[in-house]
Amino acid sequence: MTEQKLNSITDDEWREKLTPEQYAVCRCGGTEPAFTGKYWNTKTAGVYNCAGCGADLFTSETKYDSGSGWPSFWAPLSPENIKETVDRSMGMVRTEITCSKCDSHLGHVFPDGPQPTGLRYCLNSASLDLKTTD
Repeated sequence: MTEQKLNSITDDEWREKLTPEQYAVCRCGGTEPAFTGKYWNTKTAGVYNCAGCGADLFTSETKYDSGSGWPSFWAPLSPENIKETVDRSMGMVRTEITCSKCDSHLGHVFPDGPQPTGLRYCLNSASLDLKTTD
């Protein structure tokens, strides 16, 4: 999908394109419960794409077990595909990450990850689509 096309998708079209869980996470900023998403414990090699638009976001090479119950990565595949915004909801200050192409909510990034970046990109499985390289 082109950027112009993504910007013109109506709410009803997003509801048709995404599952109810994907819609709640990607379009409404929801969070799936810990240890329930399909990718939280996946070790399969591949590229994690945005469930909304298919943009390449993360690779299995930077995925690690953070113990949080959500898929966690120490770096995005292409930093320009991720947008960071200050999130002051839920009585705390966090950094929300969204897809820069379609604005789908992906999760949050925290400064408590492993080296070499020291970052933990904590994502919702519902916002991702794994394209395997096996």
